[in-house]
Amino acid sequence: MVIGIHLTLFFLNFTGSYFRNPGFLALEIPLPLIHGPLMYAYILSLTGQNSQKYKLILHFVPLVIIYLLLSDFFILPPEKKIFIYRNGGDKYISFKQNINALVMVSGVLYVSLSLLSLRKYKKEISGQYSNTEKINLNWVYYLIAGISVIWFCIIFTGDIITFISVVLFVLFAAYFGITKAGILNLTEIKNYNAIKKEETIVSPVSVKYQRSLLNEDTIQSIYTKLVYKMDTEKLFKDPDLNLDHVASLLDIHPNSLSQTINSIENKNFYDYINRQRIEEFKRLSVLPENQKFTILSLAFESGFNSKTSFNRNFKKYMNCSPREFLKNQNSDLK
Repeated sequence: MVIGIHLTLFFLNFTGSYFRNPGFLALEIPLPLIHGPLMYAYILSLTGQNSQKYKLILHFVPLVIIYLLLSDFFILPPEKKIFIYRNGGDKYISFKQNINALVMVSGVLYVSLSLLSLRKYKKEISGQYSNTEKINLNWVYYLIAGISVIWFCIIFTGDIITFISVVLFVLFAAYFGITKAGILNLTEIKNYNAIKKEETIVSPVSVKYQRSLLNEDTIQSIYTKLVYKMDTEKLFKDPDLNLDHVASLLDIHPNSLSQTINSIENKNFYDYINRQRIEEFKRLSVLPENQKFTILSLAFESGFNSKTSFNRNFKKYMNCSPREFLKNQNSDLK
């Protein structure tokens, strides 16, 4: 909606329609300052990081300040407004230049903040889930990339190129927003947010782990129970396995389990479970009775839910592809 308003105001000025609508003059000047905060707020909302919503209001303060500073222009007579625009800004030239500089800073700042928030979210998700493929954030990356292109055009090109890129961005967003409606799995995110909320209620400790409550003996005891569960019940074969479920099976708090895995394995939950799956695949792949199966079928049997996830994790831990590993094992798997 904001982009549509911005494009409309640009169109009025570009076509000279401001002669007939001088009341719209200068309304478009501060609008670039709202796009970055809106995108950032949207991403925080999708990733469940907007618990302190009142703080988001602060990101829109520069926009309000600029409009207040332009209030003396808005109350000018229509003829005076048109005169100022025809003369390139008149006394407002330096003011416009300062706003342009602020717009450039805003673009770089909010693209960076958005990427950092996604990085933080992916790190937190890795500590909760054994498979993250269902939580697909490509849609958000597409939005950030599109906005980044627009900011690049604002900084290095003219108005025409900038607003052509905005129009293309709108078409791009409409296409992926409609045809790729499932690109972001909101169910997974809601489940993750519920877990985070429960952890906050149960344990309001601000530190990452409750280290004061877990000594080395307790950590070792939890780890022994975890290994036993993994060996006997092969929990890792569940593609949707998550930290909360494993912690409930062990009758401990998720934070305690997370600390145990991190302390002994030096891994997060995602890496720990996927390493277990890789070892299971290696075990299954060399059994004579399994030579009739494909690589992918055994990968699924080991707990992976996609070929991409399997190949990525296998190369990460084995420093070779599954096919190269099987070739060295003289396996006939296809």
